[in-house]
Amino acid sequence: MEHRGVPLRPPAWAQEALLALFVTVMQVQGTVVRNAGEVVQRPLTDLGYAGYGLLIAGGLALVVRRRWPVPVFLTTALASLVYYGLDFPDGPGWLALFVALYTLTAYGDGRRSLVIAGAGITVLTVVWLAAAADIEPRAAIGWVFFRIGASVMSAALGESVRSRRVIAAEAQQRAERAERTREEEARARVDAERLRIAREVHDTVAHAVAIINVQSGVSAHVLDRRPEVAREALRVIEQTSSRALGEMRAILGVLRGDDGDHDGRAPYPGLGQIGELAAKARAAGLDLELEEISPAVPVPSAVSGAAYRILQESITNVIRHAGPTRVTVALTAGAEALEVRVRDEGRRAVAGPDGGPGRGILGMRERCLLLGGELEAGPLPGGGFEVHARLPLLPSGSRA
Repeated sequence: MEHRGVPLRPPAWAQEALLALFVTVMQVQGTVVRNAGEVVQRPLTDLGYAGYGLLIAGGLALVVRRRWPVPVFLTTALASLVYYGLDFPDGPGWLALFVALYTLTAYGDGRRSLVIAGAGITVLTVVWLAAAADIEPRAAIGWVFFRIGASVMSAALGESVRSRRVIAAEAQQRAERAERTREEEARARVDAERLRIAREVHDTVAHAVAIINVQSGVSAHVLDRRPEVAREALRVIEQTSSRALGEMRAILGVLRGDDGDHDGRAPYPGLGQIGELAAKARAAGLDLELEEISPAVPVPSAVSGAAYRILQESITNVIRHAGPTRVTVALTAGAEALEVRVRDEGRRAVAGPDGGPGRGILGMRERCLLLGGELEAGPLPGGGFEVHARLPLLPSGSRA
């Protein structure tokens, strides 16, 4: 059943052989039939059957027309020049020449093939007209003009086929390039989304783990002597872990396609949650002072989320590397940009936990760059550390 639709086509070499045989028979038989019973100036049998030989040679040359189009055209053109130059009788002896001209331009390289075809047709025209100078009857010269016109049309038809083939190939290449471009863009979007999710997961988990680490240490230290403090630390651990799990569910919901189904569990963090973030930092042992100036223009959600994550990561780094210390957080929103500044006084007598080097600052800087902002982070001359981020509130093209 699956082979029923396969067409029966002979191989290419067999097709060319059949075409060459058909053209050869048509040239010889057609010329003989056309001139049967007429008096001709030179019969095909003259000069050792040269007329037959020229017709046969021109037709059989088509066997290799696609492999060597230029030599085949030259062979058929030379056979036609000699045939009509020796005044052999007219007939369909031009079939092989027309096929060769079509092949030359259809399977050639464009300009070069057209030049060869044009030069060949010009030479053929001159010889044909010269050979027909004393043709009788004079009306028979119409066949000469037919040969000239048909030669031009054969070359033009071949060039049209070649042009359409080139256009189709270029369209296919453009389609393939467009498909590759779409795939590359899709991969880039996937990579960007993966990076965003990884950054969100890092910020959420790192902050929660840092607070839980501090509070669990406090709980273990005062469990026997001050159970109420241990109980408060455990409560903070419970709230922090619950909040982190909620944010993780919201982040991972993107991967499941649940963007529109939040169930009210965890709003996307932003400037509205800064107070809660500060409260958790104070519960973790930081002496945090929050200075916040109301924005003059509405803050885009992307800027609000980035500012929250920068503050969260900065506070996490303070907890990990400096421990309980004094921290000043300043949020200044102008007409064009939101500035976030987090400054700590460094380690105190009792050093806080140190989680070693991480990718927190690099992640904060990437967030700023994505929004067209900038971030500076480094130690202060008198001790401590400062993070300063500037996030533009307007797109670059909207600024004066």
